[in-house]
Amino acid sequence: MKKILLTIAAMAMVIASCAQNKKSQQNTNTQEENNMKTLVAYFSATGTTKALAEKVAKATGGDLYEIKPEVKYTSEDLDWTVKTSRSSVEMADKNSRPAFVKDLENAGQYGTIFIGFPVWWYTAPTIINTFIEKYGFEGKTVVFFATSGGSTIDKANAQFKAQYPKINWKAGKVLNRASDQDVKAWIDSLSL
Repeated sequence: MKKILLTIAAMAMVIASCAQNKKSQQNTNTQEENNMKTLVAYFSATGTTKALAEKVAKATGGDLYEIKPEVKYTSEDLDWTVKTSRSSVEMADKNSRPAFVKDLENAGQYGTIFIGFPVWWYTAPTIINTFIEKYGFEGKTVVFFATSGGSTIDKANAQFKAQYPKINWKAGKVLNRASDQDVKAWIDSLSL
């Protein structure tokens, strides 16, 4: 009987030790996730989205990164009324992946990535696909923010969630003329 009680006591100590180790590992994982940095990446053809990205970076304390096309867009490239303009051709081809300057260092250090862009043809410019496909972001939290002349960001939210299902997507928002306080309130509402 004494042997059985000693065995039970030893098993209880092992179980308690395992539980403590598991809790310690969970705390370490949570600390690592909490220590991940925030990235605010943006593509801005005219400077409007850049100004918004700066507000998002200020509100999040995140690192600001410009997604720079290898070949800058001219005003002729951006003329959406001309079917042969560069932006029109890119947006008509869903496989288009415009090249960008790949100078983001250590993308793996970021746990939350905000990506800003002007809405083109009801969605994100295809250079955003190029950026996401270059750096991956699988298992990371990604949130879009955008500027727009009148379109919503809903199509981009749905399209990218379907295209890149291994990313933890949070619904993005168009933030035209948003104040610092508006941006902060939106970020706080995301529960990141």
